[in-house]
Formats: sequence, structure tokens, C-alpha cells
Amino acid sequence: MTDENAPICPLCLRPIPREARQSLHHLVPKLKGGKGGPTVLLHQICHNEIHASFTEAELAREFNTPEALRAHPRMERFLKWVAKRPPSFHARSSGGRRKR
Repeated sequence: MTDENAPICPLCLRPIPREARQSLHHLVPKLKGGKGGPTVLLHQICHNEIHASFTEAELAREFNTPEALRAHPRMERFLKWVAKRPPSFHARSSGGRRKR
């Protein structure tokens, strides 16, 4: 897969190159009824930031679309920051994982 054919992360809107750490995110968490529901492919760093920022209940109730996630102030700051990094960039998220 060449970079121009790389999938686009629906959170940060950057390409996801083959060598980048990546994962599937359930838009509604599996623990909140999302098993078998829609998923999106994200950079691992974007996925980590989602789970460091929101509880499973918040994700199920309010932040179950990429658009809703991008509109949250903490995610807006993260997305502005990560946009300056190369598409294959990965680092640990600043916050700890939130309670489920």
C-alpha cells in the first residue's frame, strides 16, 4: 500500500501508513452494547487519547462519532498538536486510562 492509498484516520484526518501503530475503535464501547457495532480504524495514539479522555459511559452516550470526539476541547487540543507530527508518529498519551 502506498501512502496515497493509506486509509485516513477519522479522528486526526491524517493518513495511516502501513508501518504506523493502528487499531480499531468501537464507536460504542463493547461494554456498553457496542459489540458487533461500527468500528473505525485509528492511529494508535489517537485511540489511546480517546480512552485517556473519556469514560466508557461518556463514549457510549455523547462521543460515539468521530465528529463528536473532534469537537471536544481536550480532543481539539490533542488534534492540533498531533497534526504537526508525521503520520507514523506514536507516543504515550499524557493522561492515564479513565475508569470504565
